[in-house]
Amino acid sequence: CALPLAASLLAAAPGADAQAAELPPGYVRSIYTNEPVTAAQAGLRPIAVMMPTDRSAQPSYGIGHAKVLYEIMEEGEISRQLAIIDDWQGLSRIGNVRSCRAYYIPIATEWDPILIHFGGVWYMRDRITMPDINNLSGTSEYGTGGSAPGANRFFRSSDRKAPHNAYISAAGITEACAELGYSLTIRPGFYNGSHFTFAAGVNTLDQYGAAAAPAGTISLADIFPYTKTGFTYNPATGLYDKTIHGGAHKDADGTQLSFANVIVQNTSWVKLDDGGYLAFGNYDTTQDGWYFTKGKAIHITWQKTADYLPTKYYDDAGNEIQLNQGKTYIAVAQLGRLPVFS
Repeated sequence: CALPLAASLLAAAPGADAQAAELPPGYVRSIYTNEPVTAAQAGLRPIAVMMPTDRSAQPSYGIGHAKVLYEIMEEGEISRQLAIIDDWQGLSRIGNVRSCRAYYIPIATEWDPILIHFGGVWYMRDRITMPDINNLSGTSEYGTGGSAPGANRFFRSSDRKAPHNAYISAAGITEACAELGYSLTIRPGFYNGSHFTFAAGVNTLDQYGAAAAPAGTISLADIFPYTKTGFTYNPATGLYDKTIHGGAHKDADGTQLSFANVIVQNTSWVKLDDGGYLAFGNYDTTQDGWYFTKGKAIHITWQKTADYLPTKYYDDAGNEIQLNQGKTYIAVAQLGRLPVFS
């Protein structure tokens, strides 16, 4: 049964023993945020949704529910987002949904999700068609070929022009998964309950002394020059408020996107062809980056060695960093492009 599996894996997370007494019966700590969630919710698979950063596509529906939000560059110097949403049940409109790229798949599989996308490119053909990948696609899975699993459950709105008007609903996801035989509960053998390491209390980064630099504002304009993604620390909430295209980044319901943790993950990359399609080094043990929380920043390194194994982040002493409770934003940055913060 998947639910006891979820509860046992979450209970085995670092610091869980000390925190278990704080939880009411039937609750566990979320692997996404460390917040209390029901064991039933923890046993459900998340969705991983491809969402755009295009100015004309804003705002997105459901992005405010993302507990972990990735942003990565694509061809044409425009980035795209992968939203990991665990509490997607009940959402009537999710998206708009855009196409996938091969390098999003190793990131998505860390969470054993149902991957939601609207097509993709030829370079992802071999991986997207493997039987362990549970995906729903509004059109051909890759390029001009491949199946389109669950395509009949996507819908288009009349308030925007294509390609920025394709959506799916929670009901549609549930129905498509039933038709395709996809499990809605976490899968033993794929699910990994050991992801982020969360602090037992509040991690102010004060323990790093002068090595923790001030970071009240973060600019990723060099990393993502189209969106000029940025963050401003809000001392009142203890969170970083996200900006996009020079203004507040909000869900379609008006919710400001805010994060307890911001990570920049410097990543090797190559250009694959004259069309500008990229490939990123998802598996690595040698690259570095930055961790931002509570208005400060430290230098980090990261490691990932297999699809279903999580990316791990370490401080310069080799200790796994301790994230603060709450949502996390991760910029997978092209090596050579750096954040600016102060």
